[in-house]
Amino acid sequence: MILTAHQPTYLPWLAFFHKIALSDAFCSFDIAQYRRRGFNRNTIKTSQGEQFLTVPLLTHGYREKQIGQMEINNSIDWRSKHFKSLMVSYKHAPFWDSYADFFKDTYERDWKYFSELTDYMLSWFLKELGIKVRYCKASEMKFEGKGSDLVLDMCKKLGAISYIFGAFGKRYAKMDDFRGAGVQPYFQDYHYPKYPQQWGEFISKLSIVDLLFNCGSKSLEILMEGNIQREELVKGGVERVQEIPGDVSDQSKLNESELDDLCQ
Repeated sequence: MILTAHQPTYLPWLAFFHKIALSDAFCSFDIAQYRRRGFNRNTIKTSQGEQFLTVPLLTHGYREKQIGQMEINNSIDWRSKHFKSLMVSYKHAPFWDSYADFFKDTYERDWKYFSELTDYMLSWFLKELGIKVRYCKASEMKFEGKGSDLVLDMCKKLGAISYIFGAFGKRYAKMDDFRGAGVQPYFQDYHYPKYPQQWGEFISKLSIVDLLFNCGSKSLEILMEGNIQREELVKGGVERVQEIPGDVSDQSKLNESELDDLCQ
């Protein structure tokens, strides 16, 4: 069984879904300590260029909270603003009419916890992309350890024989421990594809919504294009490693879509 995991993330980027598409099971890692690292925001493309959509959170005492415990700050009218931003940016996109009702309904609902919102949206994204995967939440399990040991314990308890790290997992993964336990580690090396977009010059590393509104049912095929396929992993394909850029020592300087999962 091939496993991957990631913290709850708002309107994830394409590489996020590539990892899941390669896997048999996905664990929503809602027990990670919340950090101000951008998992509650992502970018769309507007007539003026990139724009962040951010879910405001109640951050008092966040250092003692897991990301699954983070509540949304609903004193800010973020829901109507996000839907309006999507509508203004994508109402003329080829597949706006195909998906608009879901977003309208989602933003009309009340959401208390950030992870409830992201779980609901993720389920819909996977269905629309045609990705079928076993799903679990770390908060419902009893994983132990920190960093690499925590990930390995998750693999053992969920019965994984392969685990897909994000590209920067090599910073902390103890590969000998994984292989000694019979778990093959892979490190994602994702190459962002180009696809038809509105508003001029192509912009990469946007939210999945940009791909869906522009490409509809072809979105999964496009996001997998030029990247390792599930069949290669199942057949024991070559380990894919993306080295960390030598001039990057601070993760805060990295684009959110380049941040690794589960950095504990």
